[in-house]
Amino acid sequence: CLPLQFLSYLGACDRLLKQGYEEGQVEEAMEMFQYSEKKAAEFLHLLAQFNDMGFQQNEIKEVLLLCENQRERALEELVMK
Repeated sequence: CLPLQFLSYLGACDRLLKQGYEEGQVEEAMEMFQYSEKKAAEFLHLLAQFNDMGFQQNEIKEVLLLCENQRERALEELVMK
């Protein structure tokens, strides 16, 4: 019998994948935010936004973690780099 937490994790990953995010990024985001679907979704959304603006993915990840997914703070940090 699968633990309820694992089923919840799979459901969250499935919902994020259906939003068009890559599997590796979804898994990484879920781990980084202790399996919080809400925080992982915020992170993935901002990651995609900043990526579209031309920022480097590794820098985006670092800044989003430091700024706790706060878009304005993260954008300021990215621009200053």
